[in-house]
Amino acid sequence: MTQPLALYYDSLALRRDGYRHRNYYYYSLLEKQYRYFIPEGKRVLEVGCSTGDLLAALRPSRGVGVDISPAMVDIAQKKYPSLYFTAGTIQEIAVKEKFDYIVLSGLLGELEDIQVFLGSLKKFCTPDTRIIIEYYSYFWQFLLKIAEHLGCKMPHHEINWLTFNDINNFLKLAGFETVKNERCTLLPFNIWPLSFLVNKYIAKLPLFNALTLNHFIVARALGETPQDYAVTIVVPCRNEKGNIESALLRTPSFGTHQEFIFIEGHSQDGTYQEVERVIQAYPQKDIKLFKQQGEGKGDAVRQGFAQAQGEVLMILDADLTVSPEDLPKFYEALCRGKGEFINGCRLVYPMEDEAMRFLNLAANKFFGVFFSWLLGQRFKDTLCGTKVMFKHHYEELAANRHYFGDFDPFGDFDLIFGAVKLNLKVIELPIRYKSRIYGTTQIQRFRHGLLLLKMCGFAMQKIKFIS
Repeated sequence: MTQPLALYYDSLALRRDGYRHRNYYYYSLLEKQYRYFIPEGKRVLEVGCSTGDLLAALRPSRGVGVDISPAMVDIAQKKYPSLYFTAGTIQEIAVKEKFDYIVLSGLLGELEDIQVFLGSLKKFCTPDTRIIIEYYSYFWQFLLKIAEHLGCKMPHHEINWLTFNDINNFLKLAGFETVKNERCTLLPFNIWPLSFLVNKYIAKLPLFNALTLNHFIVARALGETPQDYAVTIVVPCRNEKGNIESALLRTPSFGTHQEFIFIEGHSQDGTYQEVERVIQAYPQKDIKLFKQQGEGKGDAVRQGFAQAQGEVLMILDADLTVSPEDLPKFYEALCRGKGEFINGCRLVYPMEDEAMRFLNLAANKFFGVFFSWLLGQRFKDTLCGTKVMFKHHYEELAANRHYFGDFDPFGDFDLIFGAVKLNLKVIELPIRYKSRIYGTTQIQRFRHGLLLLKMCGFAMQKIKFIS
């Protein structure tokens, strides 16, 4: 089927840019969604690149386009000489590189053997490579056929109409897993201001979202080789004198090396002096102490992570409501490839009495449901203080922090939003949430609750309503 398919698209090559120009509004929506997934300056491989417009729009540092049609590839190379295009199947091409992103725009629907094709992409992948799959919703198949007959849309060869579950299953069979999924575009043509309102807002809402034309899946390769790493455990502490020594002694030994960084936040109970005493009492431990420069837990975490020497970064709240004994579970989940951002979840096991007040519990459950919709990945507990990730992922998150800005005094959403923007695989790890032994909570429910709601509105504009 390869040769007939190549000839079929060769016959359409000269008309391809005309169809694209006619549907400029639709393609601009797609490009904006792709640019959200893929930052500029990355190494990008697009399979099924057509005449190269999408690949060029992503502004890659190294862009390689592959298409079965030699005529399409010739046009693409003339239009974008700074990019590299080659004709053939993914199994035939001579490219030997690894890429940060692999783009499959509408391609899976035209393949004879999807599982074999996906498996062949492994040779282009690193552990951090992300595959962006875009496909048409089954709901639109008859409308698209009508558009083709009317000459409004470029005709396609026979299409496999795939569902999310179909593609998810193919990914598993080929050694990949889904990271997240998104949907966009209810009105693919421009009727101002109706199209703007529908595509930017209504298309992202539950129920309406199921009716959208373009569905996206972000996937990553599985099969990483387990290994051990040096660990940095950042402990933000303010008025937590009675918990400092326990935080150190109760943390089990794991990793090739452990570094503890205490960030002391202008305490009134002698916490700073207590950390100094603990450093002197346990010289065999690698313990560092810094006075916090700003305010809020988020600032303390960022200061601690900036000083970290370990390859794995962890947060341990000094109130010890998350047991230090649970930290090896987070380490194992990260280092064994189960996820790339490990988020504690306090809402699975029963809690100790007084561990969380009713209003706090209700708010946590609300934010869990809200953020699952907002971020396209499952979240049950967004506000658990214990979060774990690799240092190189955090450095990339910090370098891209300008996208959201310095908006989060708590630090939880800064890390969650940043991890999701990087397309990291998020895993929630259930823990037993304990009552405080020393000190009192520093959460101000109503003031902080209003601030969280404000951040939710901000996040919707930056994450969900981007079209």
